[in-house]
Amino acid sequence: MKIERIETFLVAPRWLFCRVETDDGLVGWGEPVVEGRAEVVRSAVELLAEYLIGADPLRIEQHWQVLTKGGFYRGGPILSSAVAGLDQALWDIAGQAYGAPVHALLGGPVRDRVRVYSWIGGDEPDEVADAAAAQVTAGLTGVKMNACGRLSPIPTSAEVDAIVGRVAAAREVLGPDRDIALDFHGRAGMAAVRRILPELVSLRPFFVEEPVLPDQAHHLRDIVASTPIPVATGERLYGRSEFLGPLQAGVAVVQPDLSHAGGISEVRRIAALAETYGALLAPHCPLGPISLAASLQVAFATPNFLIQEQSIGIHYNAGSELLDYLIDPEPFRFVDGHIARFGRPGLGITVDEAAVRKAAQTPHTWRNPVWQHADGSFAEW
Repeated sequence: MKIERIETFLVAPRWLFCRVETDDGLVGWGEPVVEGRAEVVRSAVELLAEYLIGADPLRIEQHWQVLTKGGFYRGGPILSSAVAGLDQALWDIAGQAYGAPVHALLGGPVRDRVRVYSWIGGDEPDEVADAAAAQVTAGLTGVKMNACGRLSPIPTSAEVDAIVGRVAAAREVLGPDRDIALDFHGRAGMAAVRRILPELVSLRPFFVEEPVLPDQAHHLRDIVASTPIPVATGERLYGRSEFLGPLQAGVAVVQPDLSHAGGISEVRRIAALAETYGALLAPHCPLGPISLAASLQVAFATPNFLIQEQSIGIHYNAGSELLDYLIDPEPFRFVDGHIARFGRPGLGITVDEAAVRKAAQTPHTWRNPVWQHADGSFAEW
């Protein structure tokens, strides 16, 4: 069996899919994308395809080694994301070739269902409360929200009170038996974190995510030591070596993205590394159906898995829901805040190729916002 063709598709709202076809008709799908830089990743996939065309798709590890290390200049989100999508597609093909789901090829399942959470929005406490109530009605047991919007380098008392008020509103609706995670998105520097986290302790967040930017990871040890709230990070880290420092600093949760951090092959290894530090895996995934399917396959087979992010129904998917790209959305059905393990071969989903090709006729050009502080200087988004 040989790889015969590799195609890419820019599809709304902000995703890039890749399709890998073999000479005997097997097709694997992957999701190689950096949100806001999808066209650049597409070029990287096309370059890497030069190596893969004509190769045996079942030599996944060999291909991963060559794709990540075969160039003198290595690493970074663009290359790692291109490799990630191709890696997902090769695992999808392997599962079909062997007649087994990917999690079976990873050693077999360790759980029957995967707990998931949804994002909630809202700038005011009553809006947050309404959004949280909607997720409770939907049966979810965990949510995540932005801790803040644009934040002053040293937040004012009003800014701190606004953060606490929004979290308190969500906690009141969720009660003591459901969880709320807070994403700082790297918007808070060390001074801000020191001021904010003590005010949140009584509300018992599930975890606080990216309290500082990845390039300020040297602060993580002090942050972990200063608060009882579990600290999570990792959506902007792209390989095992980049997770070593945060794990040594004591983070409780690692959040590699299956479409950024080298795909199924590397995230599986990141999870094993985290396990040696007693840390848990909660893959980042505000993306499309292929990335979610790959994340779930890893979750089914990973002992130290915690919870899975997913973006079904999220506000920025308006007009292009991820379920629209599937023949059958049943594998992603929520039951009591979980997705049950599914056993179809490969990634376990059937991509609606006709829908993908139609959507790709009007490719997106999504870019993330660029924020400014009141004085006109750059602010983290």
